[in-house]
This record gives sequence, C-alpha cells and structure tokens, in this order.
Amino acid sequence: MLVETHPSIQAWDAFVCRHPDGHVLQTWAWGAHQSEFGWQVERVALTQNGEIVAGAQVLFKSLLPGITRAYVPKGPLIDPDNEAQCRRLIAALHQICRTRRAISLKLEPDWCVIERAEPLTRLGFKLTQETVQPPRTILIDLTGSEEEILGRMKSKVRYNIRLAERKGVQVHMGTHQDMAAYNRLRVITGVRDDFEVHSAAYYDRVYDLLISSGLASLLIATYAGQPLAAIIVAACGHKAWYLYGASDNAHRDKMPNYALQWAAINWARKRGCTVYDLWGVPDEDEATLEAQFSEREDGLWGVYRFKRGWGGQVVRYVGALDYIYNVPLYRLYRLALRIKYR
Repeated sequence: MLVETHPSIQAWDAFVCRHPDGHVLQTWAWGAHQSEFGWQVERVALTQNGEIVAGAQVLFKSLLPGITRAYVPKGPLIDPDNEAQCRRLIAALHQICRTRRAISLKLEPDWCVIERAEPLTRLGFKLTQETVQPPRTILIDLTGSEEEILGRMKSKVRYNIRLAERKGVQVHMGTHQDMAAYNRLRVITGVRDDFEVHSAAYYDRVYDLLISSGLASLLIATYAGQPLAAIIVAACGHKAWYLYGASDNAHRDKMPNYALQWAAINWARKRGCTVYDLWGVPDEDEATLEAQFSEREDGLWGVYRFKRGWGGQVVRYVGALDYIYNVPLYRLYRLALRIKYR
C-alpha cells in the first residue's frame, strides 16, 4: 500500500463516489470551491494495486502567519475495521498537518455508529461535540416506487406537493443565468429568517464548480414565470444532499418549497441514489424534537417543522474527532472563539 498525495481529479472523484461513506464535501470540486474562500486544500490517498482505497481531503485555514488549523469535512474515507489502513492514512495526515504547522486536526466522518470511531480514538483522537456540519439530520429512503415513497410521508406533505401542482407551480433545472434570481431569493430568506448568507460570488462558484461538473443541480420553482424558490442539491454515489435553499415572501401559499423537494427527490432517484439527506435539524433526540417542534422558533427548529413530514429517519452522526498538535496555541484559539461568539 502506497501513499499518493497528488491523485488526479478523475481518480479522486471516482474513489469518493464509489466509497460507501463518500460525500460531496470530499469531492474535488468542493475542495476547489473552498480554496477560493479562505482555505488551502490537500488530498491524501492510499493506493493498492493502482486504485485508491482510502483517502481524505483536508482543508487548512490560516490562523496566524505560518500557523493553521486542519479540517476533514465528512471524512476520512476509510475502512475503520482495517487497522493497518487507518494507521497508514492517519500517519500521512499527521505528516501533512505538521508540515503546514497545524495546531489541530478535526475529522468529521459521515458515520452514524459511534463504535466506528474507536480505531481513531485509539490513535489519539478525542471525540468532541464541537462540530462544523450539523450533527443531526433526516435521511429519506429513496428505494421503492414513487407511490411507496409518497406513502412514507405525512399526509400534509403529500397534500402540499399536489397543491403546488394544482396552483400552477412549475419546477425547472436552472442555468447560470438563474443564479441572479437564486441570490436575490437567498438575501430575502436571510433577512426573513435572520441568518447570515454567503456572498453572491460564493454561490456563483458553487454553480461553476459543482453544478457545471455534474455533481449538483439548481432547481427553480416558478409561478406565472416568477421565481418563487430555489434549491441546490448534490449527488455522489448512492447518496444525495439538500445543500442550499432560498424562497421569496410572495405566494408562499402555493407551496413552492414542497414542489422543489419533491422534484429533488425524483432528480436523485433518476441518478440512482437510494438516500436523500435533508441536511440539518436541531441536535435533540427524536422524542424531544416531536415534543417541541410546534413551539420552538430558534435555530433549526423552523426547518425541522418542514423536514419532519417527508418520511425520513432522524439520525445523528458520531460528531467530530480532534487531534491536538500544539496545546497552548489550541487553547488560545478556543478562547478567541469563545470571546468572538459570546
């Protein structure tokens, strides 16, 4: 088994999409996107008989001149039952992180079973609930017929999907020209729901790098030719993800968001996906979610009210695992974060 630090784009993405834990945040296009918005990217691959069998896309953020922190979003892509593979990949990651003078390395694998993290904790990583990505989500099973998928949804969701159709809402695949409408809707959504949005350039590059490469699509819901809502969805291997969404304040009674998600589900099924990840709900157990969703308005509670009816399963990932290289600087960095967000 060899360490290959410079795999080709084709070989890397083929590996990510065939790996059982492959994720869009580990694709080459996502790394290229992040490299334009404050991160530097390294890709570490283990090859066997000329084929990549394990790897990790690592993002480095500069903290001070010559000092960085390292992050592996939704990775590494390894077989946790293969101890030799784990040790070899982690050793390669440590080497790169030390070369780049990282104070810490955060792994955030796409695993739902806590026992899968044990090989990493034996190698010195510490489990932490300080995650970057939402630790809890809803996964929709896309197997079975269209009628079976609809049958797993709550009746209100089925009703709203059909209502949008009756009201004349139409969904089409967006082009780059539609990004202006998407960015306008995104600003409206941020103001309405009181959250910060990225710049228009950020989403434009999502189109250029992910959508243009075939990893993602922009779906636009319109009424009488007017864009009412839009989402960006991605797919890799057997799994699809709801990445970004935006909607207008007008015509919300026509349920354009229901039309969009139903279109996204069918888009994912046509690509051969068996799972659709709705990406992010409040980090509470399902009993608490169901007991409080009608009352809570903070955080992700509003989106949970929308996502809960689609017939998916609430799952929680293992969280993040941190390895600390420089304890004093890491503590100083953590203190600076607490002060910033206080």
